[in-house]
Amino acid sequence: MPSPAWDNLDAFLQADDFAIEATVTPQGGVSRVVSGIFDEPYLNTQIGEFELDASQPRLTCKAADVPDLQAKDEVQIGGQVYYLLTGPQFDGTGMAVLSLAKA
Repeated sequence: MPSPAWDNLDAFLQADDFAIEATVTPQGGVSRVVSGIFDEPYLNTQIGEFELDASQPRLTCKAADVPDLQAKDEVQIGGQVYYLLTGPQFDGTGMAVLSLAKA
């Protein structure tokens, strides 16, 4: 389904605003740069005596930029290397979320 004419995702993902550039490398493919919004929410939970501290990094980008990515592909953001945990999670609006894990 095509995006509505009023929905310009490139304008939303300008690197001079709040988006960043990331380098994605599919397995056996060629590296390329995509724009996206990087988020690394912090998770702290306690179960009885046990406490878990973790982060859940993710990159939200245009779905058209990442249709060929799959689990274990490499994503480099600001010098830090991450690996995809799963394939892109498409949301139906032209955007996709890449769930990441630090290398």
